[in-house]
Amino acid sequence: MVAGSGLIATLGSRIQRVIGRLPRRVFVVTSPEIWALWGQTFCASFSEPPIVLFLAAGEKHKTMASVEKLLRQMVAAGGDRGSLLIAFGGGIVGDVGGFTAAIFMRGIPYVQAPTTFLAQVDSSVGGKTGVNLPEGKNLVGSFHHPRAVFADIGVLGTLPDRELRAGLMESVKAGIIRDRTLVRFMEEHAEEILHRDARALERVIAASIRMKADVVNKDERESGLRMILNFGHTIGHAIEQVTRYKVLLHGEAVGWGMIAALYIAHRRRTITTSQAERMEKLIHLYGPLPPLKLSAARLVAATGADKKNVGGVRRFVLPIGIGDAGVVEDVTVTELEAAAKFMLARAAETAGSAESQPGGKRVAAPEPVIATAGR
Repeated sequence: MVAGSGLIATLGSRIQRVIGRLPRRVFVVTSPEIWALWGQTFCASFSEPPIVLFLAAGEKHKTMASVEKLLRQMVAAGGDRGSLLIAFGGGIVGDVGGFTAAIFMRGIPYVQAPTTFLAQVDSSVGGKTGVNLPEGKNLVGSFHHPRAVFADIGVLGTLPDRELRAGLMESVKAGIIRDRTLVRFMEEHAEEILHRDARALERVIAASIRMKADVVNKDERESGLRMILNFGHTIGHAIEQVTRYKVLLHGEAVGWGMIAALYIAHRRRTITTSQAERMEKLIHLYGPLPPLKLSAARLVAATGADKKNVGGVRRFVLPIGIGDAGVVEDVTVTELEAAAKFMLARAAETAGSAESQPGGKRVAAPEPVIATAGR
C-alpha cells in the first residue's frame, strides 16, 4: 500500500516495479466521470495505453450483470490468464473490478488505484471483492487481494464535499473500534481535515489503513476479529437495501448505523453515557447525515439478510469503551427495533434543525442524548 500525492502520474512505472514487466493486455475498470478528470494523466505513465472498460457510477450498477459485461468485453479484447486489471475509481469500481479479476480465467492479478476517501481508507484494503443482490449487499464475492494499492491523495481535490464526509465515517469507525488516538485527532483537527489539509488527511488515511491492515492480517477470512470492521454496517446495510441504494452514500448509512449501535452498546453498558455522547458527537461532526424517513420494522427485517449472520443468528458489533469493540450474537429483535427507532428519532431531529435554517446551510446536529429508560 502506497499513499501520497502524484501517484497517478507515475502509476505505470510503479506497477512495473511491483509485478515486473507489464503484460500484453492491461485493462482499467473505471467510471466515465473519473476518466474524464484523470484519464489523460493516468495514460501518460504507460508506454501503451491500457484498454479502458467503463462501469457506470452508482451502487445500482454493482451487480452480476455489470460483471458479466466487463468479462465479455475483456474476452473480446483478447484478455487471457496473463492479463492485468487496474481498478481506478471509488469503492464500487474497486469491488466490481476486483471481483471481475478474481473470476476472469479463474483469477488474474489486479491493482487498486482508489480515487475516493472511502475507497482509500477502507474498501481497497483487505481483499474483499463482490457485488450486491436485490436481497442484500455484498452477498456474492470472493477474497482476492490486489498486488498493490496506490492511494493518490491529490485526486481527493476533485471529490465532492459530501463524498469526503461520507468517507470520513469509515475513519470515525476505525477510531472507535480500535484507535483512541485517531478519535482524539479527528476531534481536535476536524477543521483541517474537512478543508483537505494534506498533512491532516495523510495522517487520517495512514491511521485508518494501519488499523484495517492489522485486523485483516490477523483474520483474513472474517472468521473472528475482522468482523469488528462491520461496526455500524448491520443497520447501515439495511438502510441501503431498504432505500434501494438510491438515497444515502455508503458512509452516510454507516454513520446512522453506528448511532444505532451506540444505543444498544449503552443499554448493555459496554460504554458509558459520556462515551456514547462523545462518539455520537464525533459522528455528527463529520456530517451532516441525510434525513431518514423509514420504518423501523422494515430495517430490522432487512438485517436478516446481513452476510455476517450464520445459522440464522444475527451477529452485531458493539464498541467496548472507545478504541475497542466486540461481536455479540444475542442482540434481540426488540433491541434492534429500539435502536432503529432511536436512530430515526435522531434523524428527525437533525432534519428539523436543518429545515429551520435559511438557504439550506449546514448546521450542527442536536446535542446527543442517549436514552436511559429500561436500564
